[in-house]
Amino acid sequence: MTVRRETVGAEAQPLVIVDDFAADPDALRRFAAVAAFGSAHNHYPGVRAALPADYLAAQLPAIAAVAADAFGRSGPVQVIDASFSIVSTPAHALTVPQRLPHADAFGADRIALVHYLAPDNGDGTAFFRHRATGFETVTDERRDIFFRHLDAELRHGGPPPAGYVSGDSALFECVHTAGAAYNRALLYRSWSLHSGAIGTATDLSPDPRRGRLTVTAFLSIG
Repeated sequence: MTVRRETVGAEAQPLVIVDDFAADPDALRRFAAVAAFGSAHNHYPGVRAALPADYLAAQLPAIAAVAADAFGRSGPVQVIDASFSIVSTPAHALTVPQRLPHADAFGADRIALVHYLAPDNGDGTAFFRHRATGFETVTDERRDIFFRHLDAELRHGGPPPAGYVSGDSALFECVHTAGAAYNRALLYRSWSLHSGAIGTATDLSPDPRRGRLTVTAFLSIG
């Protein structure tokens, strides 16, 4: 593995980029090719499938070391959720929450991981600042303020146009984009406002051999 650490935006949130994350990414792709994908929940715009049983077990020691260094979290690593994930919803069919940057959780213990497994799909992950509040993260202390402002903006200004988040918008400023690469993983705090950087030319096929195949995982680290 090759590990490097960056910071995102004015809040200087840590972002860890790990290249050569899995020992055999091609084996993961072969597993995904015959996996049973189904519709995702929790606003994910695509499909998900179960991972090999040993996938995260093999990676947890490296994740724990990275988390201790970058996030100051040295306790045990608990897997909240993890799966193969493919963005596949057509832009015109996105719900309003799917058209906006989001935070996955609001506590300091929660860490998100995305592992890119599409050799020919360069869409990475983008991070954002909410213009009205200036927030780049939505913590437990900020969540009520953030959602009150966002709800008011959507009521008065209407929903954003149908489509994936792409750069700056009226409500959000893109402060950083982390590029995808085959067998690269990103780790960041789940409270960071972010979205997949889904381009207009992205192949939105749900076929894991063609589409934007990733592993997404949500962790709690003491």
